[in-house]
Amino acid sequence: MQVAIIGAGPLGRWLALAAARAGYTVLLEDVMPANLHHAEEYLRQRLGPAAMPKVMFASTIEGAVREADLAIDCVPDELESKLEIFCLLDRMAPPRTVLVTPTKKLSIADLASCTYRAEKCVALVANVQELSSSSLSEVAERGNGAKILLRTPPQVTEETVGLVKEFWERVGFAPRFEPDRMQ
Repeated sequence: MQVAIIGAGPLGRWLALAAARAGYTVLLEDVMPANLHHAEEYLRQRLGPAAMPKVMFASTIEGAVREADLAIDCVPDELESKLEIFCLLDRMAPPRTVLVTPTKKLSIADLASCTYRAEKCVALVANVQELSSSSLSEVAERGNGAKILLRTPPQVTEETVGLVKEFWERVGFAPRFEPDRMQ
């Protein structure tokens, strides 16, 4: 499975590391070349040369999601940013691509309704700083099964839930799903 991660800041770098360690092919995208450079250094130090072929870098969203099965955005948790990224991902990713967005403030049902793939959208309800913190990174590395909450829109399919569940389990978390209550 190919995972596209949009945004190479702290959360994006950490997700790329966790996904590569779990055996996924990762495409990490950021519009800022400096962010991609820092991410590449970070990943080389932690993955080593043998695992680096699992991680590729893209300077455009289109390049990152062209063949993605799962796309995770790491943009700010603000309505305008999330709407913009969801519209871009919906337009540029293949129809099979599942969209995951970290958000504590926004309704995944509302965001999903702005796409042609509402059944393939999931929200990760976690504090971004908590998720990318060294303590949770260490938990994921040990495979300790730290719990994370994911919210789904009413149209979500079992296939989508299965793919997202498998991803989070392989990177070391115990996902729990619940319907979006923020509608």
